[in-house]
Amino acid sequence: MFRNQYDSDVTVWSPQGRLHQVEYAMEAVKLGSATVGLKSKTHAVLIALKRASSELSAHQKKIIPIDKHMGVSISGLTADARILSRYMRTECLNYKFAHDDTLPVGRLIASLGNKMQMCTQRYDRRPYGVGLLVAGCDDQGPHIYQTCPSANYFDCKAMAVGARSQSARTYLEKHLNEFLSCDLDELVKHGLRALRDTLPNEVDLSIKNVSIGIVGKNYDFAILDETTTAAYLSQIEGDEKRGRPTEPVVQDDSRPPQDPPADEGPQDSQVAVAMETD
Repeated sequence: MFRNQYDSDVTVWSPQGRLHQVEYAMEAVKLGSATVGLKSKTHAVLIALKRASSELSAHQKKIIPIDKHMGVSISGLTADARILSRYMRTECLNYKFAHDDTLPVGRLIASLGNKMQMCTQRYDRRPYGVGLLVAGCDDQGPHIYQTCPSANYFDCKAMAVGARSQSARTYLEKHLNEFLSCDLDELVKHGLRALRDTLPNEVDLSIKNVSIGIVGKNYDFAILDETTTAAYLSQIEGDEKRGRPTEPVVQDDSRPPQDPPADEGPQDSQVAVAMETD
């Protein structure tokens, strides 16, 4: 019935010191659609991949505005993300009512982490099965935070979560030093290239399955419309995709000359290559 005798309750520890129910929630995040967050000195950008449950349904929203200076993108259970985003909005409203100012991003993330942690220590609760990338801008500048179902949260320079997100993280690590000096357009294009790396080869980005959120200094959080998104997508169309399609071609060209060495001369091997490429 169960995977083992230690995963029936979130408060039960395994002999290895693990909480299996929390790890199951983290697996739910890994199965969600990918989302990418990155920041420069002036802006923070969220780019999320939207999914449709069937051809008859619309694509689900993956970026949720929280306040004029903050928004989140989600990977995992959308219903859990809806509850957490409502909590974050309430905290922002309460702080603005009391202090007549916007809530600092780090303080909100700390409060959110405490709320999520309560679900990992009570037997009548379950962990939230959603991971959030939070983009915000306050007096300290732009921020990208990552939250986990385990209630851990991290201040990131750039991050990608969700299905196949390792490919996106590889791209972000490769270009990490370029982000701080990028202008807004280049930052968005970097994010789109990273998100494109998470897709299968037969699928490409389109205005239907991509959502872009931007926030920055003197720039309120906004989700770009389809026209602006299409303009960004057209700018990265000619870029090389992941480098994968070109590598097999080079390998295929190098393999045929190894097969015909039994022929009489190099001219025969050249003919064989020409015939195969045709």
